[in-house]
Amino acid sequence: MRQDYFKNGLICGANEKSAFSGTFIKTVLLGLSLLFSGAAAQAQTLASLPVNSAPISSVGAAKPLLGWSQFCEKFRSECAVDVTEADKIELTPQVWKTIVSVNQRVNSSIKAVTDADHFGVVDTWGFPDDGKGDCEDFQLLKRRLLVEAGLPRRAMRMTVVIDELGEGHAVLMVRTNRGDFVLDNKISSVLPWHRTGYVYIKRESQETVGWVSLGGIISSPTTTANR
Repeated sequence: MRQDYFKNGLICGANEKSAFSGTFIKTVLLGLSLLFSGAAAQAQTLASLPVNSAPISSVGAAKPLLGWSQFCEKFRSECAVDVTEADKIELTPQVWKTIVSVNQRVNSSIKAVTDADHFGVVDTWGFPDDGKGDCEDFQLLKRRLLVEAGLPRRAMRMTVVIDELGEGHAVLMVRTNRGDFVLDNKISSVLPWHRTGYVYIKRESQETVGWVSLGGIISSPTTTANR
């Protein structure tokens, strides 16, 4: 039987205690990463298009997260896959501006809090309607806003990664004709998937209600419970 990567499941973003439990080197690297990513966010020109990059490849089916499955029972339309929709977004300057703006707006308007602190449970997926949420809640709201702006849901996939602290984290992967880009609540720049420094585990399928493996590790986390 496959072992989970973490005994208590995927930890979505670090709480204060777990963040300080990392090594000194990780802490320094994280500080530098945030410093440069903050500068990059300010420098990112909303109306310009990113350079082309190769998309990430999937390597077969993956087991869905329990929190995601429970979310889908409540919000079936959020998880439905319409195969008549485009599986890639055609980037124009206006579309890119919309993606970057939504990422920055949600990041600045929602307070990051763990599900344990918020609801007293390890992991639950939903929309941050009260202005608070953890990583997957940020990304679900971003996708909802981008769908309302006219972008195809099928091209925007919830994705599980291992972050710079070695913990589970959820991001939104936007698949485009110029490559795959990541919307993240940790930084306000929208980056190509290969520039985030994350290890990619799995993402929602574009063909059916389910998940596909991205080949990061053999065994995978089971929840996203972090900020």
